[in-house]
Amino acid sequence: MRALVTDDNTLRLAVTKLFSFVTPRAYVGPTAPIRLREIPEPVLPAPDWAVARTKLCGLCGSDYKQVFMNGRIDNPMTALISWPQVLGHEVVGVIDEVGPEVARRRVGERVVLNPWLSCAPRGLPLCDFCRNGDLAQCLNFGRGVVAPGIHSGNSATATGGFAPRVPAHESQWIPIPDAVSDDAAVLADPFSVSLHAILRVPPTPGGTALVYGCGTLGLLAIAILRALHPDVRVLAVARFEHQRRLAERFGAERVLAHRPTRRIVDAVAQSTGADVTRPWRGLPMLNGGADVVYDSVASAETFEVGVRVARSRGRIVAIGVEPPHRFEWTPLYFKEISLVGSNGFGVEAYAGRRQHAMEWYFEFIRTKRIDVTPIITHRFALDRYREAFMTCYAQGRHGAVKVLFDAFAESRRPDGRS
Repeated sequence: MRALVTDDNTLRLAVTKLFSFVTPRAYVGPTAPIRLREIPEPVLPAPDWAVARTKLCGLCGSDYKQVFMNGRIDNPMTALISWPQVLGHEVVGVIDEVGPEVARRRVGERVVLNPWLSCAPRGLPLCDFCRNGDLAQCLNFGRGVVAPGIHSGNSATATGGFAPRVPAHESQWIPIPDAVSDDAAVLADPFSVSLHAILRVPPTPGGTALVYGCGTLGLLAIAILRALHPDVRVLAVARFEHQRRLAERFGAERVLAHRPTRRIVDAVAQSTGADVTRPWRGLPMLNGGADVVYDSVASAETFEVGVRVARSRGRIVAIGVEPPHRFEWTPLYFKEISLVGSNGFGVEAYAGRRQHAMEWYFEFIRTKRIDVTPIITHRFALDRYREAFMTCYAQGRHGAVKVLFDAFAESRRPDGRS
């Protein structure tokens, strides 16, 4: 089958990085580590695995950050991946092959991928985290019948959705209710990421939450806050005009421009009635401010603003991932702010019940009338991957939020045009 494959060829990495200083198209050009090529059909690593034929696959920020080489080689997570990779973990598909010991899935079933390569997919006894449903905290991402990988797509064994067919353990395939469209279902993974963050660190009742960044995760966080915590005031910081419009549509009370950052501090002060303290130089700090900051960017700049606008003993929840840089973090200890990491999702508790985050999402579509499909802005056939990734790269110019590979989208004609 023809798939979009990424490898760790050192020469390709070096040449592509060099060419990228001339044009960002180098990241998907002839020298790039990511290429469309033929690979074998999936081989089931264990008899309780199944294969789904891909219908839709979202491009996650982690996918295109890897393609755009936006990371650090000393990132310790590099110990928990393997090559070559077929990226793509936001998958909607239809089961078309089951192993002989699969009991819970059937051919023809429409499913969404729970991508975590935790103990069960690896054929291992459940660790304490997996036993509790905290799949993203599994202790065994480098062991078992699957090559090292945190989730489908960054393991050489468990290839992802940038391919026509995707193998996964039967527990990873979650049935999609008939009433839920494919477009809604493909957002189950990023919705679950934002849901986990908000359930892990809920906002103060009647308080103020700041959502920093209005890409996919930030916009979904706004929608979740509005649905689950309607008494909470939601402020947001957006980089682009199209993000601002969607943030307002999803329920943000006030949307702030991402720069200059000083205006964010002043605007949060105005919205919360906080006092502004101004140092000799640099950004002001609030005495008071937001109860919780959901930071979907998690850069040095956003952390620096966050510790200034969070109130004393407030909380900052890091949902995104950016390469580290220095920032002035004195307010973190001075105001006793809690900085909390939020990674992925699993079995989540809400309203006295526990079920998988994706199942909560499907339930909220029905019971809370949540519709977040307006964030889907672009879709491409897999052979138009260069155009898809460059749309993500220049999201402001293209008005992009969630970009999809769609098995039914128009492919390129032989002359190269679409």
